[in-house]
Amino acid sequence: MKAAIFEKPGLENLKVKLDVDEPKITDHDVLIKVKMSGVNPIDHFAISGARETKPIPHIPGVETAGEVEKTGKHVTSLKQGDRVVVYSRVFDGMCDMCLNGYEMLCRSGGIIGVMTNGGFAEYVAVPEKNVFKIPNDIEWGIAASLPVTTITPYHALKEAALKVNEFLLIFGASGNTGMMATQFGKKMGAKVIAVSKDEWVKDFGADYVIDDYDKVTEKVNEFTQGKMADVVLNSLGVATWDSSIASVGVNGRWVTFGGLTGADVKLNVQSLYSNQVKLIGSTGGTRNDFREIIDMSKELKIRVWKRFKLDETKEALQALFTKERDGRIMLEM
Repeated sequence: MKAAIFEKPGLENLKVKLDVDEPKITDHDVLIKVKMSGVNPIDHFAISGARETKPIPHIPGVETAGEVEKTGKHVTSLKQGDRVVVYSRVFDGMCDMCLNGYEMLCRSGGIIGVMTNGGFAEYVAVPEKNVFKIPNDIEWGIAASLPVTTITPYHALKEAALKVNEFLLIFGASGNTGMMATQFGKKMGAKVIAVSKDEWVKDFGADYVIDDYDKVTEKVNEFTQGKMADVVLNSLGVATWDSSIASVGVNGRWVTFGGLTGADVKLNVQSLYSNQVKLIGSTGGTRNDFREIIDMSKELKIRVWKRFKLDETKEALQALFTKERDGRIMLEM
């Protein structure tokens, strides 16, 4: 089969080959003919060596949607031709975290496309427990955005217990996860303040847009009449730490699931306890979260900047961090 594959870290070592062995399935596995994959920073980190990958040679791709090609003899919930999306967390189902419904925190877990081969290929094999059916009228771009881009901010906002009429401040609102966080914020009944230089975030539900990162705290103070934000979502890291933590109101919650610009920050502990501010780390989401976002998928939308073919995988990954990018990058098989 055709697949994007690398034998040692570095984007320069990523090759698209035609003679890669089609994955073998066990009795409990599903072979999926990939229709579309989302291009995600996790893929870039895996290829660059920032994340340990296995097996080697390795096929990346953490966001995958397609059609069932073949099923193992003990697979009962799926059949050939079903349209499906892959829940991208590897989990054993037996540890304390899994048994409490936190599959993404499995003590022996990881991410499909990082600790197993992923979806930048014509076919991918995954366990039945990771494969979810999707409605026939959901377009592939939305489906391939569910495993990371959509579930991550959804779970984060649930962890932050966002409530109706609260102010939600989103940094990087026009990014992959940001555009989804904006939509979920509105669905949860919040008043959404989007930090972005792109006015189109209003089309995704933003009530207010702040286009100057140097004036975030000032503008939040103005929009909230001095109360500041109830929930602040900051996945950008150290570059926006000061303004994001300064924008949290009394009894507010600051939540993150990423640190693209760096992770080491300076924190005044007194400001936390005196205002009863909660700092929340969030990662991925549960299988129940995944089921919920699939049920909502008809009501969601994404902004796709460019679609690349599998032969153009390297170019797609190079485009991921360009200033010109204005929406998602997708890989069509």
